[in-house]
Amino acid sequence: MTIPAGDPLVARMRPFGTTIFATMSALAVRTGSVNLGQGFPDTDGPAEMLAAAEAALRGGFNQYPPGPGQPVLRQAVSAHQRRFWGLDYDPDGEVVVTAGATEAIAAAILGLCEPGDEVVCFEPFYDSYAASIALAQAVRRPVTLRPGADGRFHFDPDELRAAFGPRTRLLLLNSPHNPTGKVFDADELRLLADLCREHDVYAVTDEVYEHLVFDDAAGPHTPLATLPGMRERTLRISSAGKTFSCTGWKVGWASGPAPLVSAVLRVKQFLTYVNAGPFQPAVAVALGLGDDYFTGFTAGMQARRDQLRAGLAEAGFTVLRSEGTYFVNADIRSVGGTDGEEFCLSMPERYGVVAVPSQVFYDDVAAGRHLVRFAFCKRPEVLDEAIARLRKA
Repeated sequence: MTIPAGDPLVARMRPFGTTIFATMSALAVRTGSVNLGQGFPDTDGPAEMLAAAEAALRGGFNQYPPGPGQPVLRQAVSAHQRRFWGLDYDPDGEVVVTAGATEAIAAAILGLCEPGDEVVCFEPFYDSYAASIALAQAVRRPVTLRPGADGRFHFDPDELRAAFGPRTRLLLLNSPHNPTGKVFDADELRLLADLCREHDVYAVTDEVYEHLVFDDAAGPHTPLATLPGMRERTLRISSAGKTFSCTGWKVGWASGPAPLVSAVLRVKQFLTYVNAGPFQPAVAVALGLGDDYFTGFTAGMQARRDQLRAGLAEAGFTVLRSEGTYFVNADIRSVGGTDGEEFCLSMPERYGVVAVPSQVFYDDVAAGRHLVRFAFCKRPEVLDEAIARLRKA
């Protein structure tokens, strides 16, 4: 039998190689650099959650959970959203547990988009967005976020309006936004809601950083689903990984009207089927922790943001505003850089620090060529070491 020549990968996925996170993390290991590239914490989550996971491992939660997720977690997700955002979702039909937010996003796009449908999203975007849209054979319509004189990322409202059209199927919104750290404000959210209603499109909202909004943001985190006329057309996605420092558990969820959740579930069952059986009850415990956990978590991460932001400024970088998430962006032109990818590939040897070039998250590469993303979800002493290396260099 003759093996066909060439790359066997389907054409729509050929633009997607090894992720930048894997590349830069491997470079950090090889060079002994401080890794401020990939956004994962270097501490474990709350003790109550870890103890609950241990109990679940020994208590009969090691087989397949129900397809929509363990009832205890679906109930906890529902209670959490009512408690913090005033959103009421029925845990039996309006909540589904997924293998992290990444699977929820992929299942939502695959379940809701026909080939040729258009997805409006903001660039720079988390890299799985583009891949999921390509897998669905849909078309992405990016709207570019650009830093303004205030250091905050903004979009052109006319450019956003022009992105919506007769083939628009859904809006994919990430707020708080990775990689920029932008938190969409009330006026921006109202415009997005108006356009969704006007064009009769669904909204898929990635809100994994919902508890990481800092006190100098343009406004509090406001789920798009809370705006008039949006609950019935919005699929809201979040996860445990960021809020509870357990990114390796891959426990996420999607909530919304039953028809949208059903679409996710019917796709998800043929991706992972189910996931994270013994971790689901533990995440339920974490979601029910007192307000002191959530306020302390946000305050601690804001302190680390301020620590890194000050250190980058002292090292000569122009530092942009970070209103939320794990990330701060810096303009490398102030330290003689011109191309973020070249700069980041040389940083481990030159500085002993790893960051991620923001341009890889843009279709319009020129818009992000001069920006580099640093993650501050690390222990203070790790950030101190990175700052010391940058200052020395």
